[in-house]
Amino acid sequence: MKIALVTAFYTPAICGVKQVVEELAERYVKQGHEVHVYCSDSDKYNTLRLKEEKINGVYVHRCHNWFTIANFATFWPSILWKLWKEDFDVIHTHVSGHSYVFFAALIAKLKGIPHAHTTHCPWTEGYRSLLGRIMVALTYPTLLRLSFKWSDKIIAITPWELKFIEKYGGTKDKIKVIPNGMDKILLKHIKNNDFRKNLKIRETDKVVLFFGRLNPTKAPDKLALAGKEILKEREDIYFIFRGPDEGAKQKVEEIIKGEKNMILLDPTRDKKEIAKMYQAADVYVLPSYREGLPLTLFEAMASGLPIIATPVNGVPYEMIEPDNGFLVHYGDVNALKEKILIILNDKNLSEKISKNNRKRAQDYDWDKIAERTLKVYIEVQK
Repeated sequence: MKIALVTAFYTPAICGVKQVVEELAERYVKQGHEVHVYCSDSDKYNTLRLKEEKINGVYVHRCHNWFTIANFATFWPSILWKLWKEDFDVIHTHVSGHSYVFFAALIAKLKGIPHAHTTHCPWTEGYRSLLGRIMVALTYPTLLRLSFKWSDKIIAITPWELKFIEKYGGTKDKIKVIPNGMDKILLKHIKNNDFRKNLKIRETDKVVLFFGRLNPTKAPDKLALAGKEILKEREDIYFIFRGPDEGAKQKVEEIIKGEKNMILLDPTRDKKEIAKMYQAADVYVLPSYREGLPLTLFEAMASGLPIIATPVNGVPYEMIEPDNGFLVHYGDVNALKEKILIILNDKNLSEKISKNNRKRAQDYDWDKIAERTLKVYIEVQK
């Protein structure tokens, strides 16, 4: 099968959607399919010079990004003629509401190519700039509605999205729910894990982890505030923050300044290093204002970590309290502090949650998610 995957960013960008596309693409290459990724030539920070390359067997075509609107919407119309020149068995677009999805859907419609689309839960309005809100108001009733109309199948990553998909014209017969996944390496015990040693953290100390984009919507600053309160009472707990800066790094730095037990690490894409980090931690915290269905939720589960998260969007569909951890409302620093201490102070509870999470994570193996998605490709060709 010849497959086209269309998304805003690809390697070397660090992005949840990019990770989803990469996991699918590389698995399909190993299965013998020919896979092409079409993306912008931006990595969110810089313009990438190399426009055409092959990465782990995947053909990557980077289109010139004319501009980025409101810090999130890229515009690269050259995808129109790039896709027009090629014949594919299926085109799979990612992230609803963007111009490149409309462009790819139009080409698929004109050429009679089956089109699958994954939404990636873009529906929450909070923390959008005025220009961003204006763009949403203009494009959702127009470009998004047409993109859904020209999609043979629409993949939602969580049932929370269904009401929005239907609002913009996605009919029930088109919709499939397929969640995000996690890498098998996270299920394997890392021998001689030196993560704590490198940071001079004792094995008897506790580690609280935030791993994700340092974006205001992820609210790492709320964890930092809760951590400062905890460190007034305890000296045996460390707080690790790790991820690329998307506007919240400076705020976190200001809060944790002078706190030796609060560490901000550089971002990483190394899967073994990520597995070491998760396995060295005692609890994972996701204090977000909004989420789609974060990959880190399943990664933390696979690593056996109890989770504290906000009950936003797709999170409560996949995380049951107290089986998988605790849900805390956004911005409630006192509740965040309380739930962290409950898990760290109760060894039996922590071990019970850890066991539950490892078992639940088996359902989110990327191999299984890729197979379910491939079935959608086959279905739309009938």
